[in-house]
Amino acid sequence: MNTVLDKQAISQPLAINGGPKAMPQDYDWSHLNWPIITDEDEQAVLEVLRSRSMSATDITKLFEAEFAQWIGAEYALACCNGTAALLEAMWACGVGAGDEIICPSVTYWASAAPALQLGAAVNFADISPKSLCIDPNDIEHRIGPRTKAIVVVHYCGHPCDMDPIMDIARRHNVKVIEDVSHAHGALYKGRKCGTIGDIAAMSLMTGKGFAIGEGGMLVTNNRSLYEHAIAYGHYERTGAASRFNPADKQITDDGLSRFCGLPIGGVKHRLIQTASAMGRVQLKHFDARMREIQAAMNTFWDLLEGVPGIRAHRPADKGTTMGCWYYARGLFAQSELDEIDCAKFCEAVSAEGYKMLPGANKPLHLHPVFHEADIFRQGKPTMVAFGQRDVRQGPGSLPVAESINNIAFDVPWFKHNNPAAIVPVATALAKVAMHFARQARKAGTHKGTLPVAGVVTRDSASR
Repeated sequence: MNTVLDKQAISQPLAINGGPKAMPQDYDWSHLNWPIITDEDEQAVLEVLRSRSMSATDITKLFEAEFAQWIGAEYALACCNGTAALLEAMWACGVGAGDEIICPSVTYWASAAPALQLGAAVNFADISPKSLCIDPNDIEHRIGPRTKAIVVVHYCGHPCDMDPIMDIARRHNVKVIEDVSHAHGALYKGRKCGTIGDIAAMSLMTGKGFAIGEGGMLVTNNRSLYEHAIAYGHYERTGAASRFNPADKQITDDGLSRFCGLPIGGVKHRLIQTASAMGRVQLKHFDARMREIQAAMNTFWDLLEGVPGIRAHRPADKGTTMGCWYYARGLFAQSELDEIDCAKFCEAVSAEGYKMLPGANKPLHLHPVFHEADIFRQGKPTMVAFGQRDVRQGPGSLPVAESINNIAFDVPWFKHNNPAAIVPVATALAKVAMHFARQARKAGTHKGTLPVAGVVTRDSASR
């Protein structure tokens, strides 16, 4: 399928300067709606409601088994949300009071904050400007005697560079927790994200790539980690029957079996079965829908290949993929666009018809919660309350993370490979980028290669 940008629209003055918008006034945004809900989803949920089995576990166990087979892990454990799954993963990996985890600063707070609930500190690492994931070169020097886990986040669907990370972890006997909340179905060198580290956790909430309403999933190939996760927040599945559910006889670890019947973590992380039922249906169709998203997003970025100032946020290795491409970003190269900043670029694109925002998640290492919060009311911040070394970091300590608002911007998360919907948005970005690139060329400040024809077009089926 050959798809090209609208060169006539690109040649017009910018809308922010009074020119015509690149995108049509009647552009239909409904094609971005997600998740896709069909009669099959509705029927599955209704069956749970009518059977009054919302708090049971029979359907959830089926969902777990199917999810484990799909992702390629031996064990899967459904949770009420992704934050709960991450908390269980950290506790299962031995994270406790006075310990530390390492986590990228640019991520959703749930990748890091559960450590505070366990009395541990978070030593934040910088990110790679190309992948926006944790920088493998900023990990090893952070490992101390109380470091228990490295949390890697496959951010915005882009897989982390797992080989060097796993090498570091193995040499230092540190566990690796994969946060796959953005990257369901993504591959790293042919292996599914979530199956490479020691344990993985992910959100399955309504907005995610794999969406079941509200929920989370933990996966691992390690029986001990799996049993510890069960023991933490799934009291009815530890081997002691409740009034409503039979015993699972899941716990075989002698160190845990005596606690059967009560959650060690004092929490209940059970997933409601309406979500499990929806999850089973979504899983049947997920691979096909994911392929459609991948085709659509690659069409979009293929259209913009070679346009100065903007780069696709996607891996170059063909064996590494973006999965369902959740929270899609683009990369910004200010030096190629007359030194305008990303905020100005986004403002100009927004005037063309697509409301674009700069950046992504704000750096967590600067947030007061990780500097001042006294969660256990001990009279000192939890980050240092249990005798751990002080790993708090201020402004200037993680330069790439702190530049996130000027190196990345959001792009539409296309769900269907429909050129009629994709081309107008790509044209809007190209129009603005080419305008500022021409200004840079006239001023002699352009540092990139300006395409002679103004755009580079490719067959979007090439990836």
